[in-house]
Amino acid sequence: MQLPYELILGWRYTRAGRATRRNGFISFISGVSMLGIALGVAALIIVLSVMNGFQKEVRDRMLGVVSHIEIFAPGGGALPNLERTLAQVRAHPQVLGAAPFIAAQALLARGEDMKGTMVRGIDPAREADVTDLAIGLKNAALARLVPGEFGVVLGIELARSLGVHQGDRVTLVAPSGQVTPAGIVPRLKQMTVVGTFDSGHFEYDSALLLMHIDDAAKIFRLEGPTGVRVKLRDLHQAPEVASELSSSLGGDLVVRDWTRQNRTWFAAVQVEKRMMFIILTLIVAVAAFNLVSTLVMTVTDKRADIAILRTLGASPSSIMGVFVVQGALVGVIGTFAGLALGLCVAFNIDVIVPALEHLFHASFLPKDIYLISRMPSEPQQADILPIVLISLVLAFLATLYPSWRASQVNPAEALRYE
Repeated sequence: MQLPYELILGWRYTRAGRATRRNGFISFISGVSMLGIALGVAALIIVLSVMNGFQKEVRDRMLGVVSHIEIFAPGGGALPNLERTLAQVRAHPQVLGAAPFIAAQALLARGEDMKGTMVRGIDPAREADVTDLAIGLKNAALARLVPGEFGVVLGIELARSLGVHQGDRVTLVAPSGQVTPAGIVPRLKQMTVVGTFDSGHFEYDSALLLMHIDDAAKIFRLEGPTGVRVKLRDLHQAPEVASELSSSLGGDLVVRDWTRQNRTWFAAVQVEKRMMFIILTLIVAVAAFNLVSTLVMTVTDKRADIAILRTLGASPSSIMGVFVVQGALVGVIGTFAGLALGLCVAFNIDVIVPALEHLFHASFLPKDIYLISRMPSEPQQADILPIVLISLVLAFLATLYPSWRASQVNPAEALRYE
């Protein structure tokens, strides 16, 4: 099948200019335009993939401690009809597990040091059903939470700030005091540290305290658990499932999914990601509009060829098509080269970054500063497709004006001095 001559000429002009006559070589200026587009597209893909990886890594570490959904009574009191609530929750097809818990706040003291803590009373036998933290505790610290012995498991940063280790004694100060003839005094309870946990999330490692649910009920004088923690098959379905559970359980209970517990952080990440997309898209735009100068120079160089084609009967639209094809080919080749480069780096960044660290004897993510010590990456189709489409559209738009100018070349004027 004979290809249209616009396509043939457009490809020939892309491959060779006056400065480079040998077939098979791309002209220098077309190569620069392709390289600029490719680097811009690759940079966009790599940066957004790394941001997705960071978001996923922090989210997974956070969900190692936080449940997908929490159901609790308003006011922090004991949850009414616990067994009925558990049965209704477990009947939902998206629910993998549910377990009761007690949530409270207290002060933890060791000598003269005192820290505010989030106290969570749990059932060690059921905790693995609702959180990955119990699965990750290799030292079986949760198994040492025996009712009546008042043991606690502390976050690693909380234990470090108090200077305590396994077997040490700490004092828990409950917020509600007890009435005595001398007035209201705080309720104090000596607790034994039976273990620590390291979730990788500083907020919880520095403030969370785990104890047996029965011990928590005695200390805070509760008749039962204050809520139910729920784990889902698909964490992304948490808002929908939370809405459905709220409707089925009635309006007396508060149902909160994990996206609402850290809404500010996730919103900030999305805004940052959107701004990075806009900023890096400008790089692609600058590279794409380099095609304008490329095509203007090509049109100037090919004025005689254009005039000959016009005298042979080529229409202005055909002449315009030749240079649109040339610019579009540069944009397509540059875009897909950048796509290949970006995906190659994004999928192998866990190998590339350690190699660069070893080469330059540097650490890009120090463990004592960042939550994670490796560079994560997660390319997503929802990010890559818009990048490719925007690059192709910008490249096409950049070809229109030079191509139109080529179609307006006057054959008589162009051939006067040839």
